[in-house]
Amino acid sequence: MSDLKKMYKTIMSDNFPPEVTITFGDQKLVYRKRAWKLADESTGEIIEKGLRYGENPDQQAAMYQLVTGNLVLAGVKILEAGNGLVSAISEEQMIQAGKHPGKTNFTDLDNALNILKYLMDRPAAAIMKHNNPSGVAYGTTIGEAYERANMADRIAAFGGCLTVNRPIDKQTAEMANANYLEVVAAPDFEEGAIAILAKRKNLRIIKLEKLTELAKYRDRSFVEFKALIDGGLIIQQSQKNAIRKKEDFQEAKTVYKGKEYKIGRKPTDREYEDMLFGWNVEQGITSNSVIYVKDGVTVGIGTGEQDRVGVAEIAIFKAYTKYADALCFKKFGIPYKTFELEAGQGKRDKGALKEIDEQARKDKGGLIGSTMISDAFFPFRDGVDVGIKEGVAAIVQPGGSDRDFDAITACNEANPQVTMVFTGQRVFKH
Repeated sequence: MSDLKKMYKTIMSDNFPPEVTITFGDQKLVYRKRAWKLADESTGEIIEKGLRYGENPDQQAAMYQLVTGNLVLAGVKILEAGNGLVSAISEEQMIQAGKHPGKTNFTDLDNALNILKYLMDRPAAAIMKHNNPSGVAYGTTIGEAYERANMADRIAAFGGCLTVNRPIDKQTAEMANANYLEVVAAPDFEEGAIAILAKRKNLRIIKLEKLTELAKYRDRSFVEFKALIDGGLIIQQSQKNAIRKKEDFQEAKTVYKGKEYKIGRKPTDREYEDMLFGWNVEQGITSNSVIYVKDGVTVGIGTGEQDRVGVAEIAIFKAYTKYADALCFKKFGIPYKTFELEAGQGKRDKGALKEIDEQARKDKGGLIGSTMISDAFFPFRDGVDVGIKEGVAAIVQPGGSDRDFDAITACNEANPQVTMVFTGQRVFKH
């Protein structure tokens, strides 16, 4: 165990070349390895080094920035040099480096940008853990957006990467500083905010000015590489979100054995807002996934499962668990699990714990009136029924299943009736 602790504190050397050139037919892309001159947190010595380590402390890793090339595939112009975001972060933008950054810090930040690029119309915050969001939220202010994203899942936010699309003010800095975060990234920091955040010496504070320009990346393609264990590669063009406004959603309808089935209730304006918000958040979640959102904040996030009904159930379990934790923290200032442990030891009132549990069950984990979003179609109605049982008001899914009629029927049979739309687009993310 002591050796592993030492590994976490070690900046691993790497043997990756300073430059990588990729040739696509007669087109050439040149990438340059990134390194930063930063002070070692233990000795204060200035060290020039790239990534601290990879996904684990015994894996070498390197990050490369595209410096030359303008790739065109099938008539689609791929993102060219000069548009760097995470791969172009400089020492000056690392206002506080904390511990030398590793791969997961930057991939979490990158995926936060992948979500926030669709949420630039108002203040929004995304807290990422293991390349998935623990909480994403809109707010009237950036402070409110952060608070809502954090309270959506306080537990998973521990050690997360917070990224916001508006400058961080002192109030937001105080709230963020009350938590343990690995990374805080923003387009700017108002006077006094950095001094507050810097009280946490290992926190990586990043000023990413191009956050204000994120919306322009919505329609820009890039190339994705997947390495296989045999050394081979799978290369694909990045996906684009086809849903930008409520009119882009399709009416949920289908024909089965000569009979037409269509949804009986159209979405309200508020439901459309959550449909758009939830589908945008889905762009950054590992499939199979089902999420629930309500009033511009994630309520329950289910990621990376093998079956759709299972992930829908897991997201509900998480919603109940996080809702109970939020109730406990707001009332008693401690996590639910801590209260539960101390109640079992006779240090806390078991009756109060029972009240929290009853309130969470009564409110169904905050799921009543929420919108359920699935990254692929429901092959059977069981997944839809799971959400309806918890009181969802609306469902977003790609459609295209042979049994879409079953999902539509389930919504029409619900009391109150549930609305549903199709996206006509699957958004798997592996």
